[in-house]
Amino acid sequence: MGYEAGQYDVIVVGAGHAGCEAALAAARMGCDTLLLTINLDMVAFMPCNPSIGGPAKGHVVREIDALGGEMGRNIDKTFIQMRMLNTGKGPAVHALRAQADKFSYQHMMKKTIEETENLTLRQGMVDELIVEDGRCVGVVTKTGAAYRAKAVVLTTGTYLRGKIIMGELMYESGPNNQQPSVKLSENLRSLGFELVRFKTGTPPRVHKDTIDFDKMEIQPGDPNPKFFSYETESSDNEQLPCWLTYTSEETHQIINENLHRAPMFSGQIEGTGPRYCPSIEDKIVRFADKPKHQIFLEPEGKHTSEYYVQGLSTSMPEDVQLRMLRSIPGMEKVEMMRNGYAIEYDAIVPTQLWPSLETKRLPGLFTAGQINGTSGYEEAAGQGIMAGINAARSVQGKEPIVLKRSQAYIGVLIDDLVTKGTNEPYRLLTSRAEYRLLLRHDNADLRLTEIGYEIGLISEERYNKFLRKKHLVEEEIERLRTTKVRPEEAAAMLESLSSAPLSNSVDALSLLRRPEVTYAHLETIVPSPLPLSEEMKEQVEIQIKYAGYIEKQLQQVERLAKMENKRIPADIDYMDVHGLASEAKQKLSNIRPLSIGQASRISGVTPADISILLVYLEHYNRVTAARG
Repeated sequence: MGYEAGQYDVIVVGAGHAGCEAALAAARMGCDTLLLTINLDMVAFMPCNPSIGGPAKGHVVREIDALGGEMGRNIDKTFIQMRMLNTGKGPAVHALRAQADKFSYQHMMKKTIEETENLTLRQGMVDELIVEDGRCVGVVTKTGAAYRAKAVVLTTGTYLRGKIIMGELMYESGPNNQQPSVKLSENLRSLGFELVRFKTGTPPRVHKDTIDFDKMEIQPGDPNPKFFSYETESSDNEQLPCWLTYTSEETHQIINENLHRAPMFSGQIEGTGPRYCPSIEDKIVRFADKPKHQIFLEPEGKHTSEYYVQGLSTSMPEDVQLRMLRSIPGMEKVEMMRNGYAIEYDAIVPTQLWPSLETKRLPGLFTAGQINGTSGYEEAAGQGIMAGINAARSVQGKEPIVLKRSQAYIGVLIDDLVTKGTNEPYRLLTSRAEYRLLLRHDNADLRLTEIGYEIGLISEERYNKFLRKKHLVEEEIERLRTTKVRPEEAAAMLESLSSAPLSNSVDALSLLRRPEVTYAHLETIVPSPLPLSEEMKEQVEIQIKYAGYIEKQLQQVERLAKMENKRIPADIDYMDVHGLASEAKQKLSNIRPLSIGQASRISGVTPADISILLVYLEHYNRVTAARG
């Protein structure tokens, strides 16, 4: 049987982006935590693109930081390029994206973990869970070491029965030729968990000295970069450019001629691939009318010659990959250092989870990251911090923290997974958030710092700094509301902006509502006596300019809050509810929603079903109260 190797409060299995956040959160909340990983050299590894952030994903990193997580701080220390995307659009879709030095990123995260109190990092392959009295109480590794705990978090990424596929070649492997985890997958099945097979892929890496950058467009970082973490005030990181080129007619021809060797089309891949990150062969078949596709060349770090070929994810055979690369302008003589590949892996059907990320089937077991069917480092880390927080809170006998859809993109992500499930690797998009004007990149701290502080992940000092910022922003908005501007004071400024002159005095706030007037313009005529940072000024401007839209969304949240607050008792038997459609009975029994709001978002449950359920609940509550 092996031997008893130790007793902990929380055990986290897997040290990718989800596992790192889960373990750090649990340890920082005072739980004695063990983080187990197949290979210590792969902590916080980036097997795919060397970047963090982008639309919706960047918002998640800000939210992780506002809750007291590590991803934002870590990328701010190790970025080699920082860019704010979508600046030509409204603030709801502004998104920060960083290129990472992937090796520094790993080393810094590992160092943080090694230096964190209450946290033990250990190498070990987990083969099975220890289950006693219907609860998960620990894990057993390949070497026979049994570690016991009050809560276990599985963050196994793409390692579960991982299989690498490249043309006709297929072999069992985790990402980047690491060992796969086979026995744990079998163990989960034997415990009654429903698993699905998903696929993701990665492009080739090429040698910098064999690229002709003269034939490509330079993509530099922002001259005055913004940061992910609210704690980062400045950085002297040197920025490296990325480069843009395109596929050619020849590229498309090579792919079309070799489709019979592409595993996706020859039937060798059984897993479902990600819709929003398709392989190049998939793109060329699906968008046959497009003459070219964008390809970005991204440096993998400062001390390596490897470049990542973003946009060329593929599982074609090696010889075809090289010919494809060399058909792209600027890459005619390129040397491939690593092949692209597809990887298939097992994931858990996420409707088997409560919104706390604890599994319904096995209390004490939480799951987070790609095992839950998502794609992306950021989605993994967002789930990781929530699973870590809730595992710690279950150990401490406290209620779980569940973020609402109107509170955070992390709330949207988890609610989508546990309520709707996913039949393909799930990627967060701004369009998935119905309240995206409230869930902006700039206000993650205003939404979540309070929660981070209450659960013990935000320090007193940082919390006080946050309260001061909040207070100064409110004070400045009030000052602008009560400051009158006379026509002659604003005349020159308005004329320079081709804005209509004032006929009477108005308050400064009304002036700032004009689309062409910015806070910087206003400062020239009514400078603020308050010590405002650039971030605070941006907050003032957004809150004033978008007040009407924000107000509308808040009213919508308020209306729907009634549905979210109508709790559904855990012991309801949906088969007893007369009038419910049989599909609704089945889905509701399976997902067991916690509120009417959650029930209404289950696909297959209609508004008519919800009305019937509301009537039934009223009767149920009356009967229960009468029994009293």
